[in-house]
Parts: sequence; structure tokens; C-alpha cells
Amino acid sequence: MRFIDATEIAAIGPATAVEAIIDALRSGLDPATDPARVPVELTYGQFLLMPSQSAAAAGVKVVTVAPDNPARGLPRIQAAYLLFDQDTLALRAILDGTALTTLRTPAVSVAAVLGRLPDRALRVAVIGAGPQAVGHVSTLAAVRPLDEVSYLVRNPSGTTLDAVALGSSHAENAIRSADLVVCATSARSPVFDSALLRHDAVVIAVGSHQPEARELDAALFGRASVVVEDVTTALREAGDVILAIADGTLDPTDLVPMRDLVRGEVALPTDRPLVFKSVGMSWQDLVVATAVLQHGES
Repeated sequence: MRFIDATEIAAIGPATAVEAIIDALRSGLDPATDPARVPVELTYGQFLLMPSQSAAAAGVKVVTVAPDNPARGLPRIQAAYLLFDQDTLALRAILDGTALTTLRTPAVSVAAVLGRLPDRALRVAVIGAGPQAVGHVSTLAAVRPLDEVSYLVRNPSGTTLDAVALGSSHAENAIRSADLVVCATSARSPVFDSALLRHDAVVIAVGSHQPEARELDAALFGRASVVVEDVTTALREAGDVILAIADGTLDPTDLVPMRDLVRGEVALPTDRPLVFKSVGMSWQDLVVATAVLQHGES
């Protein structure tokens, strides 16, 4: 049994993680068969249990959510990943679950929208300044050249990144000119006015998996093609989707499963925005954890 730390996880590189996600979906993996995330309430927070299995392995991510941790100078979310042999269920490896999540989330996003990204240097607006904001930029840079990256945050003094204030003219211009907008925040209400977006913009939203929280306004869902990891999961956990349906701007029958898009089974119009709303699913951790283990053994 091996312990795989953050350095070894990062060593496979974001492009390999993207490729692993795409290959898994094209090889027949169906996210709709994935077990649902299991929340377990604790005295000072919550466990989130995320099990999955494939033809090659089985695994479970154990996530802890401790709301009081930031005041202690500790991460609010921490995780460990247990990877088992598919046949014997013998434990093969324990992975740094936080590092695994940081790698796999942007890999899933980029895999979902890669076919829509122009084959040229991209202008990217990133709302947020945490690990997922930075991770999405690194993953995008692994598959496309980047012309300009703008980080947009509520309080620029709270980050070491070269960021500008949301709502400023600079931020609005960055959104207007962006080929792609990434939302990676803990916000519970829309973080920008979607009327600023170009008709061909791509939007990725990864900030929450709670049905009452959203990063995108309802109007965007009325003019965009909307891609999700799995329709049932999105209707249960994706607040952006759930609230847009409640507001009457989105019909749930119009949701496009990521698997269908990656496998080329559906073609989306190019004259309207594309939204990819992710909540994070167990199969994604298993796919990338397996790729990390194979990379380390090669």
C-alpha cells in the first residue's frame, strides 16, 4: 500500500488528467451510474463520502468540511482518497484527497468544454482566487495558449494574485472580452451580470454543490446551452441549475450530459453561450486517482 502525496499527484500534469477524463467517458463510463455523495453530519462539521468503482478499481474519497477552521488558520475542506483493487478490494493506495480534488475538478471542466474552445490564444476571466481558480488557469494553459488572464475578486487586497475588484470597469471589460469565464467562488448569489457576456462565450461554474447556492444568474440559462456532469445529479445538487429552473429560464429537458458531448453524440450551437455547471462526482476522483497510480508505477 502506497501513500501518494500532493507532489506525486501534481506530477502527472493537468493535460494527462484531462485526457484520463475524456478517455474514460469515450470508453463507456456512464456518470449516471455513479453513487450519490453521502453527507454525514458531525458535531463540528460534516463528512462527505464519495464512493465509486470502475472495471479497474474501486475507491472512496472522505471529505471533511469544518466551517470554523478558517478562523483557526486551517482549511475549511480537507480530504483523503482510498484506492482499492477492484477484485480483492485490497487497499492499494491512499492519496492526498485535497490535491486530487484540485487536479481533477479543472480537468473535468476542461474536458467538458474543450471541443468548444477556439484553437488560438484565449482571453480568460476568472472569478475567484483560490486553488480552483488557479488550477483552472493551469489546466487551460496545458491545452491552449492563453492571451490574457484576469482574476476578479470582491477584495483584491485579500490575495497575492494580481486581481481586480468585481463590479469595477476593468472587471466588466474583462468579462465582455472573455472567451471563457471561470467561476470558482463560495458565493451563494450571482457573481456577475451575464448580459456582459459575448454570444459565443464559454462559462464554467464549479463553486458549489448546494441546491440553494448559485454563482450564475438565471438570465444566462435562458440564452445558453447548459452542460452538466449528470442530469439527475445536477437536479439534486446544482443550485445554479435548480434555481434557474425555478425562475422559469431553464427547462430541465434541455440539460446536456457531459458524456454525450465528449463522445460526440450531441452538437451544440456555436451562436449562444455554453455553460458547464459542475458539482463534482465520485467517478472523477476514481479516474484521476487511477491515472496517478499508473503514472507512478510506469
